[in-house]
Amino acid sequence: MNLKPLSLFVTHDGRSSRSSTTCAYKCGNACFHEAPNTSAGEYFGDIVASISRRRLLRGSAAVVLAAGAGTALAACGDDEPQPTGSSRPGTGTAFPAVAPNTQDAVVIPDGYRQAVVIRWGDPVLPDAPAFDFGRQTAAAQAKQFGYNNDFAGLLPIEGQPDSYLLVVNHEYTTEPHMFTGYVPDAPTREQFEVCLAAHGLSVVEVKGESGSGRLTPVLGRYNRRVTGTTEFTLTGPAAGSALLRTSTDPTGTTVRGTLNNCSGGITPWGTVLSGEENFNQYFAGVLADPVAQERGKRYGLGHPGAGQGELPRHWERFDKRFDVAQEPNEPNRFGYIVELDPWDPTAPPIKHTALGRFKHESANIYVTPDGTVVAYSGDDERFEYMYKFVSAKKIQQGNTAATRKHNMTILDEGTLYVAKLTGDHPDQVDGSGKPPSDKGFTGTGQWIPILQTAADGKGTSLVEGMSAEEVAVFTRVAGDKVGATKMDRPEDFEPNPKTGKVYVALTNNSNRGTAGKAAADEANPRNQNKNGQVLEITDDHGGTAFTWSLLLVCGDPQAADTYFAGFDKTKVSPISCPDNLAFDPYGNLWIATDGNALKSNDGLFSVVLEGERRGETKQFLTVPKGAETCGPVVTDKRVMVCVQHPGEVDGASADQPASHWPDGGTAQPRPAVVAVWKDGGNIGV
Repeated sequence: MNLKPLSLFVTHDGRSSRSSTTCAYKCGNACFHEAPNTSAGEYFGDIVASISRRRLLRGSAAVVLAAGAGTALAACGDDEPQPTGSSRPGTGTAFPAVAPNTQDAVVIPDGYRQAVVIRWGDPVLPDAPAFDFGRQTAAAQAKQFGYNNDFAGLLPIEGQPDSYLLVVNHEYTTEPHMFTGYVPDAPTREQFEVCLAAHGLSVVEVKGESGSGRLTPVLGRYNRRVTGTTEFTLTGPAAGSALLRTSTDPTGTTVRGTLNNCSGGITPWGTVLSGEENFNQYFAGVLADPVAQERGKRYGLGHPGAGQGELPRHWERFDKRFDVAQEPNEPNRFGYIVELDPWDPTAPPIKHTALGRFKHESANIYVTPDGTVVAYSGDDERFEYMYKFVSAKKIQQGNTAATRKHNMTILDEGTLYVAKLTGDHPDQVDGSGKPPSDKGFTGTGQWIPILQTAADGKGTSLVEGMSAEEVAVFTRVAGDKVGATKMDRPEDFEPNPKTGKVYVALTNNSNRGTAGKAAADEANPRNQNKNGQVLEITDDHGGTAFTWSLLLVCGDPQAADTYFAGFDKTKVSPISCPDNLAFDPYGNLWIATDGNALKSNDGLFSVVLEGERRGETKQFLTVPKGAETCGPVVTDKRVMVCVQHPGEVDGASADQPASHWPDGGTAQPRPAVVAVWKDGGNIGV
């Protein structure tokens, strides 16, 4: 392969390619505000309170790199085949790379086929009405597939070959693209209620067909919609706290709905985890209490313009819980890892406060050989931190009622850590992205404990000056106090099921190294970083020590500030703004992008991790113009991606659509899940 980058990629000018509408409705224009993290980032010394560090920390036991050791990914998708054409996992993929483009289509390699699995408005529940774009109702949307699908998980149904539960979350709504004649400053109550119902998650049974990777939805008994009004149960050290009590929930233990669910993961016990991300942008008004005001500011609440047109939804006009002046604690009830049991449509979903509150991109799990569960999560904002939770309980094997009950409490007892990274070459990092002279960007790291949760749900703070409840609810502040490393938007964390190494997508940070902001360091080596990087961690999963390196420094391969693990840059695809990560059954990494700053549509890429082709990066598909690639699932039979916000380009709206994907003709664009497969062969090999 000899991929020649397009000439238009040679110079880098501007930020990501997101439209102004996407920026407003997806994250409340986060990139156009001061980053909430204004901490000095210096370590303040010994922060462990009242518990012996020797007893709490697990030391630096040998890192376990056994192939396929206990990761949740082994339970996801088709039965795992043996690698083809290689003696070691992760040593290569074989498909013709897709060239960068701006087509209004999902473009896939020659020899592959595709089909839409499910789209916004398609029925999820048996009594759902047919989708009618011009006559939407909240009652209908609550039974239909939601908007802006992000994470996708595929769980095999036992005893039913090629049958699965497809679990998808719905990150946010884009009202100007959902309703013709929409008036941003004057939404109607029906529009508000439709959008609240379009958030959340969908559980849909899907059935495969012999000889292809096509999946067809089934109106089965597991099908479920979770929305912005579904009742959630709070668990962990913040449950019942005064910080979470409201006028409608004086106990502080039950929350209505989930918002801005971004990526997620599948647990080894068959549940789905989903991260509540940019929740702050749904809340208007000003917090009256100065302490609450300061804490809220750390999460992006209460910036100038909130509720005055800059945050465009105006939900506070229809429900007082979205007005912090009336319900100051309501935002504290969002920003958690959500756990949904897709096998029980009646089970209330859970919000785990033991895993901390921040802008969770996702949570993904690695299980150590002794049964310890480790959940990794990134805080997706500029200059934010990386976290992991190490369980105190051990996982139990089997699928009995007792086993499931035990395993569904694992994330409520253990220790929460935040990461501090140190580079091996501090004198060789100048902000240009030029790699150090020997083996690229490398370093060591430490997981700093900040919160311990006991079996009874009670917490112990490990941060001086903060209670356990405060650490659980204002986790960012705890990270500030212990001197965690400021990263370039840490998004998806994924443990490799073959090697145990952990990978982190760092999407971008155009403010890195600008006036008054944190300068480049070895893990974040470029000032004004528009294209992002991918971090590779060799972790002592149950302990506190790790080493790291940068696998990719993304961008145009012709540019000097890019790095592909030392691989020949004339033989790779241009890649920008890594977001979601996944692994195929052979141990190769797959990367979905969001906001391509290289003037091409976003896409899905494979990356070789081992052997002489390590760093080889190839584009497998691109999504339609204005869209984002989300939620990749890669098995031997099919690749699935969520196509989010197709047609969201500047100047477009439902009155003037810029895309007609997926239905073509003059149809309105609709977010959808797509399956891609190879006739007569396995994916990528």
